[in-house]
Amino acid sequence: MGDRGASNHSGVTDFILVGFRVGPELHILLFLLFLLVYAMILLGNIGMMTIILTDPRLNTPMYFFLGNLSFIDLFYSSVIAPKAMSNFWTKSKSISFAGCVTQFFLFTLFIVAEGFLLAAMAYDRFIAICNPLLYSVHMSTRLCAQLVAGSYFCGCISSVLQTSMTFTLSFCASRAVDHFYCDTRPIQRLSCTDLFVHKIVSFSLSSIIILPTVIVIIISYMYIVSTVLKIRSTEGRKKAFSTCSSHLGVVSVLYGAVFFMYLTPDRFPELSKLASLCYSLVTPMLNPLIYSLRNKDVKDALSKLLDKKKSIL
Repeated sequence: MGDRGASNHSGVTDFILVGFRVGPELHILLFLLFLLVYAMILLGNIGMMTIILTDPRLNTPMYFFLGNLSFIDLFYSSVIAPKAMSNFWTKSKSISFAGCVTQFFLFTLFIVAEGFLLAAMAYDRFIAICNPLLYSVHMSTRLCAQLVAGSYFCGCISSVLQTSMTFTLSFCASRAVDHFYCDTRPIQRLSCTDLFVHKIVSFSLSSIIILPTVIVIIISYMYIVSTVLKIRSTEGRKKAFSTCSSHLGVVSVLYGAVFFMYLTPDRFPELSKLASLCYSLVTPMLNPLIYSLRNKDVKDALSKLLDKKKSIL
């Protein structure tokens, strides 16, 4: 054990991102697929932020949260996609130790912040449907700013803890990270350290992050469903549910992929990569589509913006 531990993290200068284990003939296809998805992420999320910032009618708490969701999606996908695409064209597929730490830190920060932000959005929908007359009082500008700032703060604290725990491990001679980005479990597999305590602490930290957000979302929707079922008119129920369906879709895709990835055994790394692909790139691509296709206000604002550009041209 002493020999294996001789090459610890202080001697590691870079890692190799193995990526997807496919033949070279599929690299171009995968590159084009990643490029298409990333282009849609850029277009969709920048477009959503532009619409929200330019249309005064969308100056509400719901769209304030949605604008921040687009910002988070844009940045954490940008931490992953460019490096993953460049690796399809290079043989070395290397990433520096500092680059790996930075990628891990930023991705963890934004993905955790998104979880807390989705919980804040669930609370916002709860107030809007269950206490509509007091909505403007409860969801003040100050509270909305505090909820968003708190989401980023929790993401930052979690990221600092997880990054410091992961990259202070002792690493063996192998530098090959069996993933397309620097993630916890693939990096842990390179360690010579006994991971029992590390895994317990990591699991506890993940539980502290995930459980409160999931509980807030579940309780909010229990009250929402109870309130909506009391509405007598079918049209009223449909309208109330329509304000929540987009958020539920986003939550389902993100948490479904996260749970699938962490429940996948280590002996199936390719399945874990597919799940990671879902929440690191597919979810940021789908979120603007879900909100724009299911939301009349966003569609109206988009039509207004396009008409304005046409009149200018």
